[in-house]
Amino acid sequence: MCFSATASFVAGSALLVLGVATLRETRRKVEIPFAAIPLLFGLQQLVEGTLWLSFRFDSPQLNVAMTYLFSMFSHVLWPIFVPFAIGLLEPEPKRRKLLWGFQAIGLLVGGYLFYLLVEFPVTAVAAANIVYVSPHFYNLPVMGLYLVATCVSCFFSSDTTIRIFGVLALLLFGVAYGFFSLALFSVWCFFAAVLSLIIYARFRFARGSLSSQPSELN
Repeated sequence: MCFSATASFVAGSALLVLGVATLRETRRKVEIPFAAIPLLFGLQQLVEGTLWLSFRFDSPQLNVAMTYLFSMFSHVLWPIFVPFAIGLLEPEPKRRKLLWGFQAIGLLVGGYLFYLLVEFPVTAVAAANIVYVSPHFYNLPVMGLYLVATCVSCFFSSDTTIRIFGVLALLLFGVAYGFFSLALFSVWCFFAAVLSLIIYARFRFARGSLSSQPSELN
């Protein structure tokens, strides 16, 4: 969470609990990646909480490590992981092929951002929020491809809950960008709790859609 170490650790711990509960609701191996998203959000929040502590205790090495680890989540993992997770869950062959196209886009943008993270320094600045100084992301084509992979891909799922997940993720990105553009990644991850609850609800209360999974995906 973007406001303090305490808030980040509380949010991260809650998301870890929710993530474990979500994973316990899975019945098939192909469900695990999508169900793991709340757990990954929780780990990301704990990383940011540790980053807050690096400012408090003036630990530059810890600061650099946590800055890059958080950026690996925000820049690299999500555009690759989200289309992969929803593609595994897709029971309709035509939609599944389309979603693998989004996976290719995610690999492209995630790989490019990984290259930039390696080649150019990323720094974190503590103010009211944590600001990650990574100007390469704000290149419009890169940002557009990132959103296509992480949000728009969900629109093409046959699962209503996943489509809702994608719509809310995109709307919340717009809110974060519009009101907290400098702290975009930190604030957008604050909204992870809302999205994680939707994922938990999908597995806890909407299991009917999972029964149609084709056998070759098990």
